[in-house]
Amino acid sequence: MTENWAAVSKAINERVTELGWKQRELAERSHVSQAIVREIQHHTVERKRSARTLEALSLALGWHPGHLNAILRGRKPLAPGETGDEPLDQIISRLGTIEDRLDTISEQLASLTANVAALMRDRRDRGE
Repeated sequence: MTENWAAVSKAINERVTELGWKQRELAERSHVSQAIVREIQHHTVERKRSARTLEALSLALGWHPGHLNAILRGRKPLAPGETGDEPLDQIISRLGTIEDRLDTISEQLASLTANVAALMRDRRDRGE
């Protein structure tokens, strides 16, 4: 299996730029030494890295834990929360949509409750 460390380097560099981070910040957030981060970012030393290193970098960058490993192996990375199991991912996505709708309904209900309370106060103050 071919490993594409240049693609890993490119992905990391693009994301670090997008986040406005310095190399040191990525090292601190991922708990990976700055020397290793530098080697991977600049693609200066191509050697096998532990799965934990790529996972830590992926998580620090806000990606799915297997994101950089997928890029390394030429696969499409999973989005955060995806499992790679299509039916399960569809269920998770639908649950997320339901959760968003419930949040909207809750906000609307709170607004309606506040409006009714204000109307009741106005009626009481007018002696109705």
